[in-house]
Amino acid sequence: MEAQNLQCIAVEAASNTELSPVLQCLVNGLSREPGVVLARVWLRRPGDICDDCYLRAECETHVDCLHLVASAGQSTVDPNVTWNGTQGRFQRFPFGARKIGEIGVTGAGIRLRTDDSSWLVHPEWVSAEQICCFAGQPLSFRGETLGAVGVFSQRPISDEDFGWLRTFADQAAVAIANARAFEELARLQSQLEIERDYLRAELHNVHAGGIVGQSAPIQTLLHQVEMVAKSDATALITGESGTGKELIATAIHENSSRSDKPLVRVNCAATPTELFESEFFGHVKGSYTGATQDRPGRFEVADGGTLFLDEVGEIPVFLQGKLLRVLQDGEYSRVGEDDVRTVDVRIIAATNRDLLEEVKAGRFREDLYYRLAVFPLHSPPLRERRDDIPLLVQHFLEKATPQRQTEVPLRKGEIERLQSYDWPGNVRELQSVIQRALITRGPGPLAFELPQAPKPTVGRSGKKKLAAEFLTENEMKQLERDNIRAALDHANWKVSGAGGAAELLGMKPTTLASRIRKLAIQRTQPSP
Repeated sequence: MEAQNLQCIAVEAASNTELSPVLQCLVNGLSREPGVVLARVWLRRPGDICDDCYLRAECETHVDCLHLVASAGQSTVDPNVTWNGTQGRFQRFPFGARKIGEIGVTGAGIRLRTDDSSWLVHPEWVSAEQICCFAGQPLSFRGETLGAVGVFSQRPISDEDFGWLRTFADQAAVAIANARAFEELARLQSQLEIERDYLRAELHNVHAGGIVGQSAPIQTLLHQVEMVAKSDATALITGESGTGKELIATAIHENSSRSDKPLVRVNCAATPTELFESEFFGHVKGSYTGATQDRPGRFEVADGGTLFLDEVGEIPVFLQGKLLRVLQDGEYSRVGEDDVRTVDVRIIAATNRDLLEEVKAGRFREDLYYRLAVFPLHSPPLRERRDDIPLLVQHFLEKATPQRQTEVPLRKGEIERLQSYDWPGNVRELQSVIQRALITRGPGPLAFELPQAPKPTVGRSGKKKLAAEFLTENEMKQLERDNIRAALDHANWKVSGAGGAAELLGMKPTTLASRIRKLAIQRTQPSP
């Protein structure tokens, strides 16, 4: 073997950043050396075909073994015969078994002559190809034996050749270790891209506005949000479907010290039972059918931030204990791995169920309930905050038609019809009704289609309002202008901070400042 040739092969292999080309370059180069009939590389990897392995009886652990990962050679008897595959009887070598397994255990090279046939499995092949010796060297990197490289040669391998093969193996081990490092970086980059795409999808689903309303129930709720946001306490939001529990969770997160970290949502009601654990904690490649790569769970993605468990009452009982462990100790394991990971996540849960009744029925763990309900909040149904309906109507109209050039006139009677309806679907149903009205509207005022006949409403004067009265776009703007001015007057024209108008109106200070400019609201100076 020529030292210069071996060095060139090692340099060429090291120029690749993927493991497979590195390995193929090594064996292809060796197989072209004078006299070399066959060159092979084995690497240490977890056992995968233990039940069918030809050398199973010689394996003590059935954990790790040496995998044949690259092979190159051509018959000198029949040029059409090559040995470039990695299958066959000796595609795996248990540690300590045969010559390759011995190299893996001892980390020392082996040189054998074929005139001693005691180690030969196929002496007829050796004879036909006129092979006179075998040489193998360990692939060692930073004190660890990564695998082995071996050659079958028709020429004698001298001490000098054997030494150069060892130097070549050391350089090859560096190339292999570097390729593995590059592949791990690529894997981590892929994982980050998965997390990025997930967070982008989550951000796309977040409501663009805040909690709309100024009724007493909403003011109480906003005060509770402000209090709990200052802590890291677990919060449990209860309320009927469609009342905006996710908006409340978002408000808590955005006003907390974790606001610069991700808010990750898990819809427990939409997660298949068999995927719950993987969804929460992630999985490793091969842990179950379809797990083609490592994937982080929602806890890992939310590390440092907030995890919102929507419809937490849907979590299967078998998983509730593992969830409790994360809440108590901040520890979990991915599906298919034994390593324990740590995580720092603030939990906000929401449910439309009575969890105490679920506890009594045995469908929810009592210890988990009390762990979640450290700070309970209740999202009021729309029928308990009817005074907020005009503001919500205006909010959803602006959201649905932000670029509209013409006014959308409204009858006062239509607003009163909305206020008289009980809204079993709550705010979500109201938004759907408004969107449907915009789609089906004609040239006249907007009319809303409700599932049931409205109850008669009575105005402040005690007289029934006439449905023929209109509320134009300008009147709607004036209503909002008066409402904002009243809040500003009450807060002595303080916009943000505790007791400010933004807090009273339940909106962000930046949103309020934008509406003040849009509506040209100015403070009236007292006369001298």
